[in-house]
Amino acid sequence: MKKLKKLLPLLLLATTATFAQKAPTPENLVQYAHPMVGTQKMGHTYPGATVPFGMVQLSPDTDTLSYEQNGKYNPDIYKYCAGYNYDDRTIVGFSHTHFSGTGHSDLGDFLLMPTTGPLQLTPGTADRPQSGYRSAFSHQNEVAEPAYYKVKLDDHNILAELTATTRVGFHQYTFPGTEPAHIILDMMAGIYNYPDKNVWSYVRIENDSLVTGYRQTTGWGRTRTEYFAMQFSKPFKSYGARKYDPKEIYRGFWGRFDQTKNWPEQAGRQLRLYFDFNTVAGEKIKVKFALSPLSTAGAVANMRAELPGWNFDQTRRAGQQLWQQELSKITIQTPNRADKENFYTALYHACLSPTVYQDADGQYRGLDQQTHRAEGFTNYTTFSLWDTFRALHPLFNLLQPTRNANMVMSMLAHYDQSPEHMLPVWSHHANENWCMSGYHSVSVVADAVLNGAVPPAQAERALAACVATARHRWYDGLGEYLDLGYVPNERSGTSVSNTLEFAYDDWCIAQLARKLGHADLEKEFSKRAGFWQNVFDARHNFMRPRLANGNFREKFDVLSTNGQGFIEGNSWNYSLAVPHDPKALIALMGGNRVFVPHLDSLFTMHLPDSFFAETEDITREGIIGGYVHGNEPAHHAAYLYNYTDQPWKTQAQVRNILARQYHPTPDGLGGNDDCGQMSAWYLFSALGFYPVAPGSGQYALGSPLVHGAVLHLENGQSFTIQVKNQSAKNVYVQSATLNGQRLAQPFLAQQDVAKGGTLVFTMGAKPVKTR
Repeated sequence: MKKLKKLLPLLLLATTATFAQKAPTPENLVQYAHPMVGTQKMGHTYPGATVPFGMVQLSPDTDTLSYEQNGKYNPDIYKYCAGYNYDDRTIVGFSHTHFSGTGHSDLGDFLLMPTTGPLQLTPGTADRPQSGYRSAFSHQNEVAEPAYYKVKLDDHNILAELTATTRVGFHQYTFPGTEPAHIILDMMAGIYNYPDKNVWSYVRIENDSLVTGYRQTTGWGRTRTEYFAMQFSKPFKSYGARKYDPKEIYRGFWGRFDQTKNWPEQAGRQLRLYFDFNTVAGEKIKVKFALSPLSTAGAVANMRAELPGWNFDQTRRAGQQLWQQELSKITIQTPNRADKENFYTALYHACLSPTVYQDADGQYRGLDQQTHRAEGFTNYTTFSLWDTFRALHPLFNLLQPTRNANMVMSMLAHYDQSPEHMLPVWSHHANENWCMSGYHSVSVVADAVLNGAVPPAQAERALAACVATARHRWYDGLGEYLDLGYVPNERSGTSVSNTLEFAYDDWCIAQLARKLGHADLEKEFSKRAGFWQNVFDARHNFMRPRLANGNFREKFDVLSTNGQGFIEGNSWNYSLAVPHDPKALIALMGGNRVFVPHLDSLFTMHLPDSFFAETEDITREGIIGGYVHGNEPAHHAAYLYNYTDQPWKTQAQVRNILARQYHPTPDGLGGNDDCGQMSAWYLFSALGFYPVAPGSGQYALGSPLVHGAVLHLENGQSFTIQVKNQSAKNVYVQSATLNGQRLAQPFLAQQDVAKGGTLVFTMGAKPVKTR
């Protein structure tokens, strides 16, 4: 017994070691996420380095087109919403702020470019890259991974590598030899740039390796100010600047100094600086570039807090570990590598924005341009809400409700700071830019409160902000909407879509009011939620512009997107935009007998080329029949069959869209990713369900693409999806069970998913037509 007692600890140790050896290593999911997807054609994504929801998006920019051309909008600028266009063959430099997937743009702050040879301070042109500091490059010498980007700059023979933390961009430039080496800081560069966009810039040389400054710009964000701190890994030997401001009548007395060489500060509207170095072959010069919304001191503090050292590879690994953690929130099973790449690329794109917008100490610039501190939440910006209320925020509400609640708290802070007392419509970097329509922040707020993500103490505050936002008569025809029950054609060029979007948002407020026991508000906004019926023309079964006198406008084209009363869409797609009451819509159109063939024809019709001549937001690649997947208004359309007697058609169309609209290639997105909405549609649909009406507490079932999946929920629970008989041909659901109980209807309660469980699909090649 004594010998046995002595051996027991050794046996336990050996057993533990055996189990440790057998424990499976988590699969590296980062390898499946490809930032280059969507960088060609309509995707408008960027390939550079960032961490999940990071404040820094460090990425290459490939041209310098101006928003303005001969005093008008330059349509070629649309290709550069993310700064990078895959079809280009030159790189201008690497800037630190970018939007992902938008159809309008801004940012591109603080562009750096390493060069060799004679100093050049203009970027040159794409057809003559050697005329400036830009460089030719090849995709063969380019690598894009989550939190890492690498490219060889052919004209300078420099290897450029990028990684990032939340608030700091980290550059590593490997120089070729002893020829003159420079790093350019272009304070003039920007996305959707034009000569007067820079309001002011200031740069201060703190010492021989630290530079600080800021710039203020106008444009989409009309009072946007960004601060920076830039630290080099070795001292520069000399530096200088050029000022490209137009001649000013008054310049003070600064002209008495030569400010072009080794002068410790620069101020102006149009500045470029350079820093000279002595290098040897293979020498790496590293640059840490921190941002702050508040001050250069804040930028320095952010750098010290997040990136005190100079280990580039360690920073890259840390960034990719953050991505591994984010991507691991959903683990899927599929034998098809392309499907896995599509899935994790979509999850990657879904976690790029909204973006953190505060210093490491919690301070940030508010919409009132004052300094605030986020107390008890993390402050976020980049709210593309016309897009993201549909599926992106519902995805966050499911996978990481705490982060989504922080986003809601950021929206409430926006409301408190707004001089108009409005929740955000489309906001970024302490600016409301008023892009698109509706007040879809109320959908995000309501869905979060209804699902318990927002603390009860904040729920009443949230409701009050939603109600106030929805009562502003000056906003986008809302006064006439309240008086007439619709926005009249005379009031707005997007009168019909405004009416439809207001009605859905009002329904969300009604659900929130019911939850909180406000019967009067529930009644008020439930009535308003039905106003969509006032723009429905029963003679033609389409939504149609209506005049203030009550008549429908005579001249009308259901296919056209130009001047027909809709924002970025046509009546064919927008006539289905009643996500909160599909049953009533179907009944109004004539019931299943009329509605189903109508919906069928949306997916089978042919659009003429003239349709695409009217809009830059849609190309044929993003369309199936007349269904526009490349833009958001009809993203729920394929799921509407679930509300008819033919739900199997949802299953077929969802799988059709998944197969045709998403590919793991640079041109793999059929439309703008729109800050993750296009990707969120893919994620939900590939898993087998979709939030048709956020705020309803319900998902509509589709046809899963995965062979299995596990959602690792924030509450510690897991929701498992099992798919039997899965194949490319077996797109029809034969049966679905939740925790062993057969689902009689093609719907799933959000709370049933959120508390964990098992959903089992059994698939087949033929539809089950009994219901």
